[in-house]
Amino acid sequence: MLQRKRSHPFGSALLGGAVVALFGLLALATGLLSTGGNSTTTREVVSASGTTPAAAVTGSGESGNTVNQIYKADANGVAFIESKVAEGVASGSGVVLDDEGHVLTNNHVVEGGEEISVSLEEGGQMYKAEVVGTEPNSDLALLKVEAPASQLHPLKLGNSDEMEVGDPVVAIGNPFDLKRTVTSGIVSALQREIQAPDGVTIDHVIQTDAAINPGNSGGPLINAAGEVIGINSQIATGGEGSEGNVGIGFAIPINTAKEEIAQLESGTADEHGYLGISGATITPELAQAFNLEAEAGVLVQQVEEGGPAAAAGIQGATTAAQVEGTEFGLGGDIITAIDGETIGSTEDLIKVISDKHAGETVEVTVLREGQTASVSVTLAERPATSAG
Repeated sequence: MLQRKRSHPFGSALLGGAVVALFGLLALATGLLSTGGNSTTTREVVSASGTTPAAAVTGSGESGNTVNQIYKADANGVAFIESKVAEGVASGSGVVLDDEGHVLTNNHVVEGGEEISVSLEEGGQMYKAEVVGTEPNSDLALLKVEAPASQLHPLKLGNSDEMEVGDPVVAIGNPFDLKRTVTSGIVSALQREIQAPDGVTIDHVIQTDAAINPGNSGGPLINAAGEVIGINSQIATGGEGSEGNVGIGFAIPINTAKEEIAQLESGTADEHGYLGISGATITPELAQAFNLEAEAGVLVQQVEEGGPAAAAGIQGATTAAQVEGTEFGLGGDIITAIDGETIGSTEDLIKVISDKHAGETVEVTVLREGQTASVSVTLAERPATSAG
């Protein structure tokens, strides 16, 4: 979670950013944090001296470590990141990758930063850092910090595919500027989906009850073997007025990050494809209510003017109707497949298009006025605020 601090000391505290519906409000910690009055708000720091053994991680072949042992081994590899932004200073966490100074974090921690500094020890010197590459669609960024090798303690990256529900995990980060805080918990669920700040769905996300708060963004989620298996990114809040952890946090799997790191080192990850439509998932109930030609697929609502879909002739809605208070556009194309791969929902469509690249041509199968047609669409670069 990212923490942003206003340049003045007292103001209202809030969590903001891309908020979506998922177990209540899912909040990126892009909010502004203040003391909320004339006295500083205090948060309990979970002690690093706990001795409860962590069970062995399935498939790791190694005995588990205590929280204390993991903290002692890994804390020096967790960076504290400050980014000067227009409204003040944003802070977050990061993972040291190598002795060359590469640090992995969330893109939303450094996005819009005019000057970025990194500390590699509690209360230590702040070193200048540069953004090497960013991948907004995965909410990841790679920094390079100008620090001596003696200050760099790379963490070992594990295999997030080996994690199972119930496996013990530890989070280390800098919540609310409380540097080097460790919390512990378990993997609460796997295969969750969250949205990056630009609206793109991130798949295979790890859910945990280890406490994650503003300032934890970009820090590691660690297994019992002391390996990084996720990058802490988002939390579900308890609803309006809630600004902290309620036991539902989300981490981007480290295997997702591994796929991006090499490309980030070259300056940027591949540009994901962009189709340029908004759509609605067709359910059997929706198909029956509107007498649609398909019981599954994506009903095109709007086609962005000048976008790839518009250039290819894909058609949006021409009229509107309501079902139980929800308005749907009717009369547009129904997308049923991309390059022969069945599309059953908007989630399917977003995933398939996100896996493609700008400049790539795809064959979109549509139903239009009772006829099946194949439309060739050359995908474009995704605008920063679009999801499909």
